[in-house]
Amino acid sequence: MVYPNIKALREDHDLRQREVAAALNVSQNTYSQYENGVIELTASNLIKLADLYGVSVDYLLGRTKDPKAARRARRDRDRNEA
Repeated sequence: MVYPNIKALREDHDLRQREVAAALNVSQNTYSQYENGVIELTASNLIKLADLYGVSVDYLLGRTKDPKAARRARRDRDRNEA
């Protein structure tokens, strides 16, 4: 699976692959393979990346162009339930 936004996010945050790899507790080579679509990210690592960059998992997966879409919808739903 290709993750269209993870390389751009890493570069926008001035991070090196090895730094993001360390945050995910994987090797730099494994992280590089994530960026290149060679291997798939685990659900837990998708969540870690979303939290690291402050974006939604849907954005990382390329399901939305709005990096905050799912987070905003969840926040609005939580407010309405309170």
